[in-house]
Formats: sequence, C-alpha cells, structure tokens
Amino acid sequence: MKENNLKDRAAGAVVGALIGDALGLGPHWYYDLGQLREDFGPWIDGYTDPKPGRYHDGLKAGNFSQSGLITLELLRSVVDNSGYDETDFTRRLDEQFLQQMDGSPYAGPGGYTNQSIRELYQARVRDKKKWGQTGDYADTTEGAERALVIAARYALFPFVHASGGLLSGRTVPG
Repeated sequence: MKENNLKDRAAGAVVGALIGDALGLGPHWYYDLGQLREDFGPWIDGYTDPKPGRYHDGLKAGNFSQSGLITLELLRSVVDNSGYDETDFTRRLDEQFLQQMDGSPYAGPGGYTNQSIRELYQARVRDKKKWGQTGDYADTTEGAERALVIAARYALFPFVHASGGLLSGRTVPG
C-alpha cells in the first residue's frame, strides 16, 4: 500500500471515530429500539440533540461525548509531541478532565462519565494513586477508542515503541 494512501486511511479512521462519537451523542445508549425509533424516527441521518433526561442531556447535536473529548485530547497530545507521550497525555487528563469531575456518572465534560473513568477519578483524585496504579478491567470499547489514535500514528511503523525505539527483534520497514 502506498504511504500516502495509508496516511489518508489512518487519518480517516481517527476523523471517522470522532464523527461517529458526535453522531452517536443524541441516540447514545438506547437499548429499547422501539423507544429509540419513537424518539428519533426510523432512520438517523445526522447529528441529533440528546433527549431531555437521557444520557448527555444538555449537550447539543454535534458535540462530543466524554469518550470523544478524551480521544480528541489524545490526538492533540500525539500531534504536539510527534507521537504518544504518556506523561503529557496523563497530565492533560489530570488537568483538563479529572479536575472537572466529582466521581459521579452525570458530572464532568461530555455529559456522562463511564464507569472506568469514574474509577480513574477515584484512583487519581480521591486515593492519590500514581498513574501506573490506576488500571481497571473495563469490558467496554473505551481502551480501543483511544488505541485508535496511537495505532493511526504508528501505522507506517508498527514495530516502533512510543519512546521512538524499536521493539525487540523487529526492524522498521524500508
């Protein structure tokens, strides 16, 4: 695959994820398809405001959920650092997200805080744990959402560690 084509596809994956997050904001977390159709009709073909009393209530069509906002912040960090920099990204989360939360589901940027981010808040803010002690066993897509940005950044060099070094026994394709 040509390098420019791969770069375009990697960029498209990231942009597509952000667009998907914004498109999903209004109809997010409907488990009753009848209720979803009652609220939004038979087909959703654009950005929608969340319904009052639902997840993300108060946000507007086209806004990002908290997952989208965190993904966007990771993207900014990767761009600013020409690659993934754990210290920079975790500092951004500490300063720009965790300080705006109170550990409850409906507080913080994006209108709703997922369980794993509430657990992160508990570990970092309440328990004062170091970042290396904050992992959880989320069984959701949250990790994959953020991994997309890192995968897109290193798509041309999948065996390069985020620190810039090569992973054991691998060579950068020539």
